[in-house]
Amino acid sequence: MSRPPTAEVYRVDWVPGTDALHGICHCGAEHDTLDPVLMWQWMLSHPDHQEDDR
Repeated sequence: MSRPPTAEVYRVDWVPGTDALHGICHCGAEHDTLDPVLMWQWMLSHPDHQEDDR
């Protein structure tokens, strides 16, 4: 089952020189993690983003 398209933009950048990912939700919240699965779980939990546990 797929969701209808939305205008929401999620951005995930790789931090050069590290294994870290930096994500920015369409709401402006930001999060850093090493795990891409955890990044997308965090992104898709909008609006209930968990505390950033860097």
